[in-house]
Amino acid sequence: MLFGLIDKNKSLLKKYSKIANKINELEESMKSLSDTELPGKTLEFKNRLKQGESLDDILPEAFAVVREASQRTIGMRHFDVQLMGGIALHEGKITEMKTGEGKTLVATLPIYLNALTEENVHLATHNDYLAKRDANWMGPVYEYLGLSVGYIQANMDKEDRKKAYQADITYGTANEFGFDYLRDNLVYEKNDKVQRGHYFTIVDEADSILIDEARTPLIISGPSDTPSELYRRFASLAKRFIVEKDYTIDEKQKTLALTEEGINKAEKLLSVDNLYDPSNIKYLFHLLNALKAINFFKRDKDYIVRDGEVVIVDEFTGRLLPGRRYSEGLHQAIEAKEGVKIKEESVTFATITFQNYFRMYEKLSGMTGTAKTEEDEFKAIYNTEVVVIPTNEPVIREDRNDLIFKTEKEKYQAIIDEIVKRNQKGQPVLVGTTSIENSETISEMLKKRGIKHEVLNAKYHEREAEIIAQAGEKNAVTIATNMAGRGTDIKLGEGVKELGGLFILGTERHESRRIDNQLIGRSGRQGDPGESRFIISFEDDVLRLFGGERMKNMMNALKIEEGQPIEHKMLSRVIRDAQKKIEGIHFSIRKRLYEFDSVMDKQRSVIYNHRDWILEQSNYDDHIKEIFMDVVERIVESSWDEVEEKYDKSSISEKLKQYLIISDIKGNTREEIENEIFDLLWKRYQYKKEEFGEDFSKVAKFVMLRIIDEKWRYHLDAIEALKEAVSLRSYGQKDPVMEFKKESYLLFDQMVDSIYDEIVNYLMRIAKLVPEKEEKEAKKIYASLNFVHNNVSAVDESNDGGRSKSKNAIKQSNKIKKRYKVKR
Repeated sequence: MLFGLIDKNKSLLKKYSKIANKINELEESMKSLSDTELPGKTLEFKNRLKQGESLDDILPEAFAVVREASQRTIGMRHFDVQLMGGIALHEGKITEMKTGEGKTLVATLPIYLNALTEENVHLATHNDYLAKRDANWMGPVYEYLGLSVGYIQANMDKEDRKKAYQADITYGTANEFGFDYLRDNLVYEKNDKVQRGHYFTIVDEADSILIDEARTPLIISGPSDTPSELYRRFASLAKRFIVEKDYTIDEKQKTLALTEEGINKAEKLLSVDNLYDPSNIKYLFHLLNALKAINFFKRDKDYIVRDGEVVIVDEFTGRLLPGRRYSEGLHQAIEAKEGVKIKEESVTFATITFQNYFRMYEKLSGMTGTAKTEEDEFKAIYNTEVVVIPTNEPVIREDRNDLIFKTEKEKYQAIIDEIVKRNQKGQPVLVGTTSIENSETISEMLKKRGIKHEVLNAKYHEREAEIIAQAGEKNAVTIATNMAGRGTDIKLGEGVKELGGLFILGTERHESRRIDNQLIGRSGRQGDPGESRFIISFEDDVLRLFGGERMKNMMNALKIEEGQPIEHKMLSRVIRDAQKKIEGIHFSIRKRLYEFDSVMDKQRSVIYNHRDWILEQSNYDDHIKEIFMDVVERIVESSWDEVEEKYDKSSISEKLKQYLIISDIKGNTREEIENEIFDLLWKRYQYKKEEFGEDFSKVAKFVMLRIIDEKWRYHLDAIEALKEAVSLRSYGQKDPVMEFKKESYLLFDQMVDSIYDEIVNYLMRIAKLVPEKEEKEAKKIYASLNFVHNNVSAVDESNDGGRSKSKNAIKQSNKIKKRYKVKR
């Protein structure tokens, strides 16, 4: 099987190499074109596409044009391996290209080619700085060739945002692209939308965005009414619960459960008879969150407290995530634990995972230095293959076996000794740590030894560029969290090559091999010399939790003396196995999240398509007729008397009172009764329409959109509760995903019925208003929304491997019930 995979990569590279040769053959002819003729090729290509040629047909010429334009504008010429990377991206592949191989320049090739279709082309980066930098850096290439470039920033106003999306090419963060999609589906006027579709995207650092962050959905939320005192009360109560006595914890899965003794204690402290009574369920929820905050969320590792606020630290990049919050009351529980001001909990208005957002694009591709280890996941979730592109120069970096110590104390001593030794000969050292706490421990120890050094972690991120710029200079010692492991290019100072290049010293193995590989990849760029080594201990989390008995047995068998390290390939293999085990756990969590959210994705597509349809109409009579008929049918159906075998007319009259219609029903057959009720409703509808005059359509639009949004909000809350409930059913030998699918569709049907009922109710009761007032009401809530990409409960989603095309989820039809048909 492995041979087959390697062979597949080789055959793709062989194909790409042939195309690269064709591009090279065109180089001289492109050089001969004037500064008018070369940009003129853009119009020529567009015309050829309109006449039936494909993007693949014009690829060699288009790439040759970009290469020449790049050399003329920014002085950079694409290497052959960069051409190969560009072809892979155009084909919708995830390309693995090592650090320093110029991925930013590679992206210009497929971006230009795909922008010739005049469809929207996006490049999704990790942060605002990179989006702006890359758009400005590569912008001259596109602009020289007659294409426009825009970039999105977090605090950009709507008009600038819309302008950026109108450009041929748009750079932005994955977060902003996702939030703009959600925001566009909360607008009340079609012109307020900013995006113009989802054709082609390249995701930079694809493994980080599409895999690591796939567990954390984007959420648009508004304020809730849970009192902060409740969180403080439970933070205090949780301290009285004893682990293993009152509750048990599973560190690997980050879950906990109350024991019988713990349940009794909780009931006594809260003065309730039954903690699991539906009316007391919120107390259970708050208690478990308070215990999670104590056991699983550590200060200066998972978060820091700054200016009286709990700020999350990204576990993958080591960066601070200001503004992001843990969901479902967990962030408030941590705030209560730390004794800082508790921000009000929020209600979800809209949500989507990166998995389902990026699957909307007709063509998805990505680039990163580390992707091959996750190929199965890329294939399963995004239906994308991974292609490993060779480096322009051979990698001559020396990656040594891990040095493993018995205790953490011995490990730290060895780390300091190694740094001092390298520093004395002038070799620059980059020390990689997994937490802020560890980086500061090493910093204190180095101060005692008089070693000058820089610390790069989330607390000092403002100086990131300055610190990284100096990290490859002689005698430089840089201690960094994961934030230095991705997207940073460390250039060697004068005389450093002769000293062996940059030395990478890892102080702990990360849960993911890719994060370790990103750190190692900072050294040995573009054929530079370099060296890497990890110095770790048996007390490190990865080995302690996942190394298991094998590690303990080895320790005892080898009778290691204090301060004596072990270095063996077999031990490195055990560590890799432990990392694979953790990666497997994370994959199963993401897969479950994907399976759950794919069910939601279909429902979300249906709701958003219905909203779009409403935004585009000017007359809603046919639409409302359908709604009335549905409500009438359900009223009549529910009034059938099984015993008497006839319709209960008094019951129907009673139900009609809620719509302000007082009438005795005269018909006898179902058809007669339905027609009679419909006529009564329609008559009142026409009366209301006349009363409002030309303002009616505008009012009806806002009424319908508000009701849909409100019901969808309640539905999202119900779905979150359902996820929690079905996850427990696996204990009863039931498949949680199947249970979720079944019950979520029932909830969705109920929501649709509820939307119809509410629309009819509102239209029958609506009083003459100034339409602007109705519009103001509709838009008021939107103004107070929060946009967060926060950690969520570990629940997931699955579907077919192919990318969903939500725009095709339903046909544009005004048959409303058809609109709400979701494939099961």
